[in-house]
Formats: sequence, structure tokens, C-alpha cells
Amino acid sequence: MKQFFVSVAKWSWFGLLVLVAFGYMASGLSESTDEHRSSENDARQVRLPAQQVTAEDLSADDSLQEGALQEDSIRPVIQAVNAARDAQLGDLGLASADPSDWMTRCRRISLALVGSGVSLEEIRALEQLPEDRRATTHVDNLLRDPRFHDYWAERWTRYLVGADEGPFVVYRRRRFRHWLSDQLAANRRYDQIVRNLITAEGLWTDRPEVNFLTVTFDSNDGNPDPIRLAARTSRAFLGLRIDCLQCHHDFLGNVNLGDPEQTREGRQQDFHQLAAFYSSAKTNGLQGVRTGQAEYKYQYLDEDEEVDVTPAVPYAAELLPVEGDARSRLATWVTHADNRQFARAAVVRFWALMFGRSPTEAVDNLPLDEPLPPMLEPIIDDFVQHRNVRRTIRIIAGSDAFGASSRASFDITPQHEDHHAVFPLTRLRAEQVAGAIVQASKIKSITRDSSLLVQLIRFGSINDFLQRYGDLGENEFAKDGITIPQRLLMINGKMLREAGELNPVLNATGHINLFAGDDARAIETMYLCLLNRYPENEERDHFVNQLSERPNRGEALEDLYWTLANSTEFTWNH
Repeated sequence: MKQFFVSVAKWSWFGLLVLVAFGYMASGLSESTDEHRSSENDARQVRLPAQQVTAEDLSADDSLQEGALQEDSIRPVIQAVNAARDAQLGDLGLASADPSDWMTRCRRISLALVGSGVSLEEIRALEQLPEDRRATTHVDNLLRDPRFHDYWAERWTRYLVGADEGPFVVYRRRRFRHWLSDQLAANRRYDQIVRNLITAEGLWTDRPEVNFLTVTFDSNDGNPDPIRLAARTSRAFLGLRIDCLQCHHDFLGNVNLGDPEQTREGRQQDFHQLAAFYSSAKTNGLQGVRTGQAEYKYQYLDEDEEVDVTPAVPYAAELLPVEGDARSRLATWVTHADNRQFARAAVVRFWALMFGRSPTEAVDNLPLDEPLPPMLEPIIDDFVQHRNVRRTIRIIAGSDAFGASSRASFDITPQHEDHHAVFPLTRLRAEQVAGAIVQASKIKSITRDSSLLVQLIRFGSINDFLQRYGDLGENEFAKDGITIPQRLLMINGKMLREAGELNPVLNATGHINLFAGDDARAIETMYLCLLNRYPENEERDHFVNQLSERPNRGEALEDLYWTLANSTEFTWNH
């Protein structure tokens, strides 16, 4: 009798687990086309999943009002951006593509902010809202999402300290990345973050921002390397390539400095006087990095001996404070409200992260005497005033340039893409491809709240994929196409095969096979998971016929997952 009750208890627990699993698998597969959308009153009662908030919720919670409050204030900026774009296209005689649909726009937003496509869970939630609110709500949702903080922290880490692990003992790249994630989560002003990096003090373990300095220890006998830090500061924070001035004057007219209104050719002294500020960062045993006196010597080209180099800035010297220690003075100058180059560099960087390509020839090459595209100027003006990363993202995401279709009724030329008459086609980065594959294999968004098993699978799969697929590292915005080995990895790789397996517990393919009522619904859901759009009628009819001819629908869905993931549409932003 005892064994009987033990057996009943075991089977009861098993049955409960099965019910929970089936409840999880069934979520997200409900009818969701625009024609069958719930009424507006019903939408008010829908509470979106973790980190998801409806427009109506914004007025109910002060912590969620940021997006709603900024929408009115950024509208004139967006209008100015759009007017500048329209005027430039008119002057060039270029037609503009029509606006893209909301799903395409939301896919671009997700790829830019969290490095993957839109989950089916997010699509179903957004479809409960009026169509004109979906894209802006999606931006607001993601800006509060830890996925955004973590993903952009990694992207920032690459251009601030590089992609390598650096000196083993005195450098903690992971802690630096987590610190940046915390700054983004707290919505700290960009100029405050940069000031912290330039003036950092302490140990690299308990003051993560110090790793901006310690990553250069390996090239300067255990001290921060002023030369590498000067090069990184000019490129990352000012968008100026002055590295060549380390060895000689600029003889080719590529670097113009001095007065921004009346520039002169760059000199070797410009680079080393900037580097001299960082000579005040000294290693002091167990205290880590401390600020001392700036002591910098260098032997210039054609000179017989080293000379003392006094810290000085390469342009706009009137903005440099007279008082204070060297690095504090430098930080004040770099982030000064009148140092427009700082705002130019930040806006171009954020624009490139949103579009997947720089609006200029290179994201870190913005000469003082060369204008930027006119549509960027209103964003720069706003950034000078607010220094707010989220606000700038909202402006860019709300612009006509970001919302334009990649298709047009006219022949698209490189000139159309360069001037944002259409949304430019850009190849997804390796981590975006991996993130999109893993997310498409799940019905729900993969977040910090996901099960430990799902998070471990995602972490392991992406790391293995990146090693095989190849990572661009600091070369953030390379325009190269996909290579043959990368294409072969997509066709034959383990990650894609496992993501599309008919697993009824973990994978979307298994869920769709079990719960999609008919083949047409199954195909629609698969398209939403992978391509973030509904199939065209011709596509749906084709694959419905394919499924009807196959004896095993589950295997056919596995093949469909593989086919869509290997399409060019999946691996490019458009």
C-alpha cells in the first residue's frame, strides 16, 4: 500500500510538470493579425511581459513616464531632422522610399538595441496597441530592458577598451562592461560617464572604470600608457584620427586642428601634448591608479634629445580650465558644452549603432573643418543640451531616415543609401546573427528572467557560434559581405540545427507543431519568429502545399526553420 501511494505521488508530480510545460509552450500562439486584434478597451487590460509596458501604463507609474514625457519634447527635433533630410534629398534630386511597416521598424530597433530580432511574445503584445504606437512603445520597452543595457555596454566596451582581454592581472574587461551596463541602466548622462573614465582612480577590481586606463598597462611598464590613451580619447570621444601625429607632422592635409573656425595643419606636438595629460595617472601599489603630477618627455622628429612636454589640447584651447589636476582639466575640456566635436562624435557613434553603419566615411574620422550630414545637426544641437543617450536613441528611431523602407519603386543607388533616401542594407554582426537565431528558437523573450537552462543554452551557443563564425572585434562597421565559410556554418552548423530541432519543451518549432491549429497558422508563426513579418500570400501558399505533402509535419517545420534562417533576409538588416 505504501508503494502505491508513493507511486501515485510521483505520477502526480509528473503530471503537474507536464501541465506547466504545456502551459508554457502554448503561450504566444494565439490569433494576432490586425483584423482579429482585441478592442481598445481589452488592450488596456493587457499587461505585457517583463519589461513590457503599454502606452496606457505610462500614465499610471511615474517610473514609466520617461518615454511619454520626452515624446513631446523630442517631436520638434525629429521634425527638424526630417526637414533637413527632405531638403537635402530635394537638392540632390533623390526620391525617398515609402515608410516601412511597423514590424520592420521594430526589428531594426531590436537588432540595434538588444542584438536580436523581436520575439513572438513581444510581437503579440505590441499587436494589442494602436499601430501608430507600436514602434515608439517598443523603443521605450527596450530602453528599460537589461538586454539593452548589457548589449550596448558590450558595444561601448569594444570602442573604449577593445575586444581583447588585455593584461591578465591588472585588467578586468567583464567588470568594465558590467559597470557600463549599470551606467546605462541608471540613464547617466554621457558626459558624466566620459568624465569618470578619464579621471578614474583606484583599483581595477573595485573601481571598474579604472580598466579604461589599466588596459594599456602592458605597453608602459605597469603604468597607464599616455600615447595609447591619447589615441583612444581622440577617436572614441572626439571622432578625430590624430594617431599619425605621434611620429610626424601632418604633411598630407588629413588632420586639421587649432581654431575650429580657422584650422591649421596638425603637428606632432598636438598629439603628445594631449598624451601628456595622462602622464598624471600613476600606479601606486595596492591603491591602484592615483593622480599625480603630469610628467611627460618626448623626443620629437629631427630633435636631438627629449624635451618636457606640457599638457595642452589640439584645438579650442580657451575651453581648457587653468586650475585643477591634469586629467580633471582634460575631462572638463573634452565634455565642455562648447566643445561641439564631443557631441558630434557621440551622435555619429549612436547613429552608427542604430543603423549598423556610420553616416560618414568612418565613425571615428570627423575632421573639424568638414560638415556632417545636415540631418545630424538638430540631433547634435539637442545632445549638446541634454547629453542623454536614451533621448538621442528615441530621436534617431523616430526619424524618417530610420523608418524608411529598404525597397522602392525606383532603382536604388549607393547615393540613395548614403543620403538615407532608403534604409541602408547592412550585414548583421556575428553576435546579432547568433542572438537572432537563439531568440527565434524561443516563443518568449530571452531575458534575465528566463530559466537558468535557457540562459545557459543561449550563452554556450552564442560563444561557440562566434568562435566559428568570426567576430569583427573593434571593426564595428565593416561593409564586407558574408563569407563562404560563414555561409557554410549557417548551412551545416550545430547551433542552427539544434535551434530548429523539434524539441517540444525548449524550441519554438516544437511548440508550433503542437499548438498551431493548421498549417497556415504554423507557417505564419514561423515567419514571425524568424523574419518578424507575416508571409506574403504566395509564400504562405507555397509552404502550405509543402507541409501538406510531407508525412511528418514536425520535420517539415524543422526544414522551414532552417530555410528561413539561411535566407539573406534573416542575416541582413533592412
